[in-house]
Amino acid sequence: MKSRDALIRLKRFEVDEKHRKVAEIEAMIADFNQMAIDLDRQIAIEQERAGITDVNHYAYPTFAKAAIQRRDNLAASASGLEARLAAARGEVEEACAELRKIELVGDRDTDRVRPESHGVTAELETVGAHRAAS
Repeated sequence: MKSRDALIRLKRFEVDEKHRKVAEIEAMIADFNQMAIDLDRQIAIEQERAGITDVNHYAYPTFAKAAIQRRDNLAASASGLEARLAAARGEVEEACAELRKIELVGDRDTDRVRPESHGVTAELETVGAHRAAS
């Protein structure tokens, strides 16, 4: 019984860890997306200041070119994290399914033990009632 409880606690810990991992990846994606939005804003400001929006123009601001490259790198990183996020969510589902199985087995075993103990108690009460009546 104790080993099953320990196993259930371990599986719950694993599920919690996997949920934290998913949340961490989601936070990283949100941060990358926010940084990309900030870079878009900076690019627009720089283009407005220079009066040039054509990236291939010889006088296009270097800062804007660098910001575009950083934004593209952030988008690629966020895209890669999306794949990791999908895998992490799959791991969470698997861990939750394992935990449910273990809990169901524990509940089933507990239910098996309870009727037997109730039967013994009822039998003892019957014997006690017969003795009291005699």
